[in-house]
Amino acid sequence: MLGLDDAALLRRAARGDEAAFGVLYDRLAPMVLIRLRRRCADAEMVADVLQDTFTAAWQAARQWDGRGEVAGWIWTIAARRLVDAYRHRTVRTSATTRHAAMTTEQATPSAEAVVLDELLSGGLEAALDRLSPELRAVLQATVLDGLSTRETAVLLGVPEGTVKARAFRARTTLRQALA
Repeated sequence: MLGLDDAALLRRAARGDEAAFGVLYDRLAPMVLIRLRRRCADAEMVADVLQDTFTAAWQAARQWDGRGEVAGWIWTIAARRLVDAYRHRTVRTSATTRHAAMTTEQATPSAEAVVLDELLSGGLEAALDRLSPELRAVLQATVLDGLSTRETAVLLGVPEGTVKARAFRARTTLRQALA
């Protein structure tokens, strides 16, 4: 089974082959772990995201459409799980901060809570929501996931020039929306 490529292993895993998925995990988990550690210093969060990533990959193996690299597909899952973990922590921290600010004598929220609330409910989130799925996918891959233009092109199954053009259009659109 070690001689099989990632795509063949994932196809086997989609049919319920746990051994194939184990080989795929052994092959790809170190790469995912390194990339997660580059983006997050919280070792506990990284461990949770790594576990969630491969659990999600196992559950969604049948959904992989065969385009792009399996490693890119799994990394996309990991990056999204990491963003979700950050959001969950930020929302939890923000709620705690707001509660603490309201229970003290001083009823005004902290500066951090105000900025966070403005970002989450303000123009940036609305502007991102108005982007087309193609432009949003490029921003997700290049900005949030930290992928190179080449890696993004492989992940999305489009030429590198298309990735560059979409990234430019996305940044221009966001700049105009936020001006």
